[in-house]
Amino acid sequence: MRKIQMVDLKSQYDKIKDTVNASIQEVLDTTTYINGPLVHEFQKDLEAYLGVKHVIPCANGTDALQIAMMGLDLKPGDEVITADFTFAATVEVIALLQLTPVLVDVDIVNMNISIEAIKKAITPKTKAIVPVHLFGRAANMEAIMAIAKEHNLYVIEDNAQAIGANCKFSDGTKKKAGTIGHVASTSFFPSKNLGCYGDGGAIFTNDDDLAHKIRGIVNHGMYVRYHHDVVGVNSRLDSIQAGVLKAKLPFLDEYGKARQNAARKYSVAFEGHKNIIAPSICDICDCHVFHQYTLRIIDGDRNGLMEHLLAKGIPCAIYYPIPLHSQKAYADARYKEEDFPVTNQLVKEVISLPMHTELDDEQIKFITDSVLEYFN
Repeated sequence: MRKIQMVDLKSQYDKIKDTVNASIQEVLDTTTYINGPLVHEFQKDLEAYLGVKHVIPCANGTDALQIAMMGLDLKPGDEVITADFTFAATVEVIALLQLTPVLVDVDIVNMNISIEAIKKAITPKTKAIVPVHLFGRAANMEAIMAIAKEHNLYVIEDNAQAIGANCKFSDGTKKKAGTIGHVASTSFFPSKNLGCYGDGGAIFTNDDDLAHKIRGIVNHGMYVRYHHDVVGVNSRLDSIQAGVLKAKLPFLDEYGKARQNAARKYSVAFEGHKNIIAPSICDICDCHVFHQYTLRIIDGDRNGLMEHLLAKGIPCAIYYPIPLHSQKAYADARYKEEDFPVTNQLVKEVISLPMHTELDDEQIKFITDSVLEYFN
């Protein structure tokens, strides 16, 4: 059996190395390291794939989220609602811009931001909602957009983990995650479903004026060299990373199917187990592309299971062990523990198993057998 890895980027690379290497060599030959042709080609390819008018590449996913908020002209003190159960980058940029983070609980089934919690958190100071498509599962964007329309709020999708996922609406239509809100951000960190070989990110929007502003922000606020029209930052996707992403983008749906197939095999093995709640898989709408495959361990020792798996050479991880409202940097007297019952439960239950495009049946069987062995 091949060595089990949390993410097997080497095996993935081996399958497409000629195309990737040719893209990198093109950059080296032309020395167009910054803002070269491959950046623009990848941008156009991704716009076509997503069905979105504007993709603005940038240096990383955290920058993408910050720049998206900068483009909306949010003011210090404006309240921004987001999920308590996610990676810190989501709330980090809100705080950096001197906005007021409003953390709310998540849904017990899909682990995404709770619709009811959003409704309860809205005040006259609320200006935006940031849903996070956690672990690759699309949040309930139809409900979120309805709330935003009712209260005249911006929606900023944090799509760092769910590129390629579909959101299905009640009228039967489907849209890609990251193309529904007023603006969205994504990350191309190497372990993402569409990852480069360094740092990278992008902002998506269908708003022409917002796209124009963001294009200035990512480049020091310049549209004409040395003319700084808006306050900006230095955040650009370099050409080598764009070349890698351009080579990998045609495989993104294939990668998503491979992850879904692996997830399905995991879930079949765990079906009906009294101590294990596996994520559901929707074959109709592809709403989950499994950036992570995350179990909930019920009435069992999650940490003991983790030690058991690691001892057998099976990597695993806890995303995320500490709620954002309990983090020192984001602690606030406004938050009460009773406001976060689901998040406080999940951080004690979740464990993520290896998930990537190269998992084979032998590896999946060894992993699932090892998990089940722990409970016997």
